Amino acid sequence: MTQTQKILVTGATGTVGRQVVAELLARGHAVRALTRDAARAALPAGVEVVQGDLTEPDSLIPALDGVTGLHLITFGGAYFAPLETGPRILELARAAGVRRVTVLHGGGPSRLEDAVRADDGVDWTVLMPVEFMANSLAWADGIAASGEVREPFVSRLSAMVHEGDIGAVAAVALTEEGHGGQEYVITGPALLTVGDKVATIAAARGREIALVELTEEQAVAQWRAAGHPEDVIGFLIEAYRNTPEVGRTVVDTVEKVTGHPARTFAHWAAEHADAFTATAPAVTA
Repeated sequence: MTQTQKILVTGATGTVGRQVVAELLARGHAVRALTRDAARAALPAGVEVVQGDLTEPDSLIPALDGVTGLHLITFGGAYFAPLETGPRILELARAAGVRRVTVLHGGGPSRLEDAVRADDGVDWTVLMPVEFMANSLAWADGIAASGEVREPFVSRLSAMVHEGDIGAVAAVALTEEGHGGQEYVITGPALLTVGDKVATIAAARGREIALVELTEEQAVAQWRAAGHPEDVIGFLIEAYRNTPEVGRTVVDTVEKVTGHPARTFAHWAAEHADAFTATAPAVTA
C-alpha cells in the first residue's frame, strides 16, 4: 500500500489542476491546494486550501511546510503572465524538503520550466499534454443555440487527451519513484478529426449536430467577433492548418505510467453530455 504523502498543487482551480487534486485524493494522499482566492476555490472536501501567489514566491513558504511533492504551472498572477520566479520557488521547495516536482508545460519555453529542468536537488517531471478534450466545451454554446459546430480545417487530426489522464500521470510522478528527469508527452488513445469529435458528442447527447466547415477567412472573422486577440488567432490558424506532429501522434504514456489505458473521447463526451444538451433545435436533413 502506498504511503500517504502531502502534495502541494498550484493552479489547483484550473482544468488540469483540479484533476491533479482529484487523482491524488483518489490515491489516498493529502492535498494542499494553492490559490490566490481561497474563498472561491470550490475544491473537494478534504483538500486543505491555502492562499498564495506564484509571482510572490515567499508567500509559498507556509504552504510548502511538510509537503513532499509540488505541482507547478508556468504562469501566474492576475493576468496569467509567464512566471519569472522559478529559481526562487525551487529554492524554497528544496529548503522545505520537497522531493518531487511536476511542471505542466505551457506550450513553449518558460523560465520556470527551465529552472525545474536545471534543478538537480529534486526529482522533476515535465508534463507535455497535447490538446485537451475539455477544449471541446468551447462548442457547447453554439450547439445549444443552433445545433451546429462551425470550424475550419475539419480534417485536421488530434491525439487529444482526457484532462483526467494528465492528472493521473501527475499524481503518479508526484508520489512514486522512477519518474525523475522525465519529459512525458501525454495523449489520448486515438487520432480524431473534428468530424469524429462532433459525431461522438452527438451520440453522447442523443441528438444530431451539424458540422459547418469555415474557410480560413470566415474562421478569423468569427474569432475576432468573439474577442480573441490577434496573436491567439494567429496561433490557432497555424496550429489548425499545420498541426505539429506531436499533436497528431498517439503515444502510450498514460498506460505506461498509470497502468491504465488512456480514456477515450467517448468517455469524456458521456461525462459532459449535459453541457451539450441545452435547448438546441433538432438538426434536419
